[in-house]
Amino acid sequence: MELSNILKPEAVKVVSSASSKKRLLQDLGDLAFSAHGLSAPAAVEALMERESLGPTGVGHGVALPHARMPGLKSVVGAFLLLEKPVDFDSVDRLPVDIVFALFAPEDAGVEHLKALALVSRTLREASLCAKLRANADPATLYTILTEDHAVQAA
Repeated sequence: MELSNILKPEAVKVVSSASSKKRLLQDLGDLAFSAHGLSAPAAVEALMERESLGPTGVGHGVALPHARMPGLKSVVGAFLLLEKPVDFDSVDRLPVDIVFALFAPEDAGVEHLKALALVSRTLREASLCAKLRANADPATLYTILTEDHAVQAA
């Protein structure tokens, strides 16, 4: 599994400001709709339901919100880079500015976990996160996310 299988170029966006965690999740829902045709309200509700189980802010300014949704055939992703970090109840209490959301089919077992592990491993690399934070062009961000992973896998 590679990030390019999960993430489409049109699912990468830079957001100038999100005033809250809830607003950020709404931005992800809108992006999931425009890039993957998912119902934005259903995507937001699924993400908020998952967040109620425990925050998905993994630390170092990175959040990995994820949810299962009916009607999906495979795991899909949405990536946001925030120009202004927002509080996300992260484990290290730091605000987040890199957000990679995953939406999985309701019955996706291992596929969902593999995708989550792949994204987590990729965004754990400080040098990759630094490159992402240094760029505000969605096409460049997509290239960094997908090419860097291909290099790591080689």
